[in-house]
Amino acid sequence: MSRTLVAYFSASGTTAGTAERLAEAAGADLYEIRPAVPYTQADLNWMDKKSRSSVEMNDPSYRPELADKDADIASYDRIYLGFPIWWYVAPTIINTFLESYDFTGKEIILFATSGGSGLGKTLQALAPSCPGAVIREGKLLNGNPSVDELKKWTESL
Repeated sequence: MSRTLVAYFSASGTTAGTAERLAEAAGADLYEIRPAVPYTQADLNWMDKKSRSSVEMNDPSYRPELADKDADIASYDRIYLGFPIWWYVAPTIINTFLESYDFTGKEIILFATSGGSGLGKTLQALAPSCPGAVIREGKLLNGNPSVDELKKWTESL
Protein backbone atom coordinates (compact mmCIF):
# COMPACT_ATOMS: atom_id res chain seq x y z
CA MET A 1 0.00 0.00 0.00
CA SER A 2 1.20 3.46 -0.86
CA ARG A 3 2.01 5.85 1.98
CA THR A 4 0.34 8.61 -0.05
CA LEU A 5 -3.39 9.12 -0.48
CA VAL A 6 -5.39 11.37 -2.78
CA ALA A 7 -8.71 12.05 -1.03
CA TYR A 8 -11.18 14.18 -2.91
CA PHE A 9 -14.73 15.47 -3.04
CA SER A 10 -16.25 16.14 -6.44
CA ALA A 11 -19.79 17.38 -6.92
CA SER A 12 -19.79 17.50 -10.72
CA GLY A 13 -16.90 15.24 -11.78
CA THR A 14 -14.28 17.91 -12.52
CA THR A 15 -12.29 17.39 -9.33
CA ALA A 16 -12.65 13.60 -9.67
CA GLY A 17 -10.80 13.58 -13.00
CA THR A 18 -8.01 15.72 -11.62
CA ALA A 19 -7.76 13.55 -8.50
CA GLU A 20 -7.49 10.37 -10.58
CA ARG A 21 -4.63 11.80 -12.65
CA LEU A 22 -2.94 13.14 -9.50
CA ALA A 23 -3.11 9.70 -7.85
CA GLU A 24 -1.48 8.19 -10.95
CA ALA A 25 1.20 10.89 -11.01
CA ALA A 26 2.00 10.53 -7.30
CA GLY A 27 1.75 6.73 -7.18
CA ALA A 28 -0.95 7.25 -4.55
CA ASP A 29 -4.10 5.47 -3.49
CA LEU A 30 -7.42 7.16 -4.22
CA TYR A 31 -10.36 7.80 -1.89
CA GLU A 32 -13.58 9.58 -2.78
CA ILE A 33 -15.23 11.69 -0.07
CA ARG A 34 -18.93 11.15 -0.68
CA PRO A 35 -21.89 12.88 0.95
CA ALA A 36 -24.58 10.67 2.50
CA VAL A 37 -27.03 12.50 0.24
CA PRO A 38 -25.54 13.17 -3.22
CA TYR A 39 -25.78 16.70 -4.58
CA THR A 40 -28.16 17.35 -7.47
CA GLN A 41 -27.75 20.10 -10.07
CA ALA A 42 -30.42 22.11 -8.22
CA ASP A 43 -28.43 21.68 -4.98
CA LEU A 44 -25.38 23.22 -6.67
CA ASN A 45 -27.15 26.32 -8.02
CA TRP A 46 -25.11 29.02 -6.29
CA MET A 47 -27.42 31.70 -7.71
CA ASP A 48 -30.32 30.31 -5.64
CA LYS A 49 -29.90 31.41 -2.03
CA LYS A 50 -32.12 28.50 -0.95
CA SER A 51 -30.15 25.80 -2.78
CA ARG A 52 -28.52 23.18 -0.59
CA SER A 53 -24.96 24.33 -1.32
CA SER A 54 -25.86 27.98 -0.65
CA VAL A 55 -27.50 27.13 2.66
CA GLU A 56 -24.53 24.96 3.73
CA MET A 57 -21.92 27.54 2.76
CA ASN A 58 -23.77 30.34 4.54
CA ASP A 59 -23.32 28.43 7.81
CA PRO A 60 -19.60 27.72 8.43
CA SER A 61 -20.52 25.34 11.27
CA TYR A 62 -22.66 23.13 9.01
CA ARG A 63 -21.24 19.63 8.51
CA PRO A 64 -22.84 17.51 5.76
CA GLU A 65 -22.94 13.83 6.68
CA LEU A 66 -20.50 11.48 4.95
CA ALA A 67 -21.67 8.37 3.10
CA ASP A 68 -18.97 6.39 4.91
CA LYS A 69 -16.07 6.82 7.29
CA ASP A 70 -13.91 3.94 6.13
CA ALA A 71 -10.82 5.75 4.83
CA ASP A 72 -7.72 4.11 6.31
CA ILE A 73 -6.06 7.43 7.18
CA ALA A 74 -3.70 5.79 9.70
CA SER A 75 -1.88 4.05 6.82
CA TYR A 76 -0.79 7.28 5.13
CA ASP A 77 1.85 9.92 5.80
CA ARG A 78 0.95 12.34 3.00
CA ILE A 79 -2.59 13.16 1.91
CA TYR A 80 -3.46 15.27 -1.09
CA LEU A 81 -6.89 16.70 -0.32
CA GLY A 82 -8.93 17.92 -3.26
CA PHE A 83 -12.22 19.72 -3.72
CA PRO A 84 -13.97 22.35 -5.81
CA ILE A 85 -13.84 25.90 -4.49
CA TRP A 86 -17.25 27.05 -3.26
CA TRP A 87 -17.65 30.64 -2.12
CA TYR A 88 -13.84 31.10 -2.03
CA VAL A 89 -13.25 28.15 0.34
CA ALA A 90 -13.58 24.37 0.49
CA PRO A 91 -17.11 22.95 0.77
CA THR A 92 -18.04 22.21 4.39
CA ILE A 93 -18.02 18.46 3.64
CA ILE A 94 -14.21 18.79 3.66
CA ASN A 95 -14.43 19.95 7.29
CA THR A 96 -16.66 16.94 8.00
CA PHE A 97 -14.03 14.63 6.49
CA LEU A 98 -11.15 16.23 8.41
CA GLU A 99 -13.08 16.13 11.70
CA SER A 100 -13.96 12.43 11.20
CA TYR A 101 -10.37 11.14 11.40
CA ASP A 102 -7.16 11.70 13.35
CA PHE A 103 -4.68 13.48 11.08
CA THR A 104 -2.06 14.05 13.81
CA GLY A 105 1.41 13.96 12.26
CA LYS A 106 0.05 13.72 8.71
CA GLU A 107 1.02 16.09 5.90
CA ILE A 108 -2.05 17.39 4.08
CA ILE A 109 -1.53 19.16 0.76
CA LEU A 110 -4.55 20.98 -0.61
CA PHE A 111 -5.54 21.09 -4.26
CA ALA A 112 -8.67 22.50 -5.79
CA THR A 113 -10.58 23.12 -8.97
CA SER A 114 -12.49 26.33 -9.54
CA GLY A 115 -14.57 28.07 -12.12
CA GLY A 116 -13.08 31.42 -11.30
CA SER A 117 -11.66 31.93 -7.81
CA GLY A 118 -8.41 30.95 -6.15
CA LEU A 119 -7.79 29.09 -2.90
CA GLY A 120 -8.44 32.27 -0.91
CA LYS A 121 -8.37 31.57 2.83
CA THR A 122 -9.11 27.86 2.44
CA LEU A 123 -6.06 26.73 4.42
CA GLN A 124 -6.94 28.99 7.35
CA ALA A 125 -10.57 27.80 7.25
CA LEU A 126 -9.60 24.10 7.25
CA ALA A 127 -6.71 24.11 9.73
CA PRO A 128 -8.90 24.05 12.87
CA SER A 129 -10.58 20.88 11.56
CA CYS A 130 -7.34 18.88 11.55
CA PRO A 131 -5.34 19.74 14.69
CA GLY A 132 -1.93 18.12 14.79
CA ALA A 133 -1.61 17.88 11.02
CA VAL A 134 0.79 19.83 8.86
CA ILE A 135 -1.57 21.38 6.32
CA ARG A 136 -0.09 23.03 3.26
CA GLU A 137 -1.65 25.16 0.59
CA GLY A 138 -1.08 23.32 -2.61
CA LYS A 139 -2.32 24.41 -5.95
CA LEU A 140 -5.34 25.29 -8.02
CA LEU A 141 -5.43 22.54 -10.66
CA ASN A 142 -7.70 23.82 -13.41
CA GLY A 143 -7.70 22.97 -17.10
CA ASN A 144 -7.30 19.19 -16.89
CA PRO A 145 -3.57 19.05 -16.08
CA SER A 146 -1.80 16.01 -17.52
CA VAL A 147 -0.28 13.22 -15.46
CA ASP A 148 3.18 14.51 -16.49
CA GLU A 149 2.35 18.05 -15.28
CA LEU A 150 1.02 16.68 -12.00
CA LYS A 151 4.07 14.45 -11.55
CA LYS A 152 6.34 17.51 -11.89
CA TRP A 153 4.26 19.32 -9.27
CA THR A 154 4.31 16.42 -6.77
CA GLU A 155 8.06 15.96 -7.23
CA SER A 156 8.62 19.65 -6.49
CA LEU A 157 7.01 19.41 -3.06
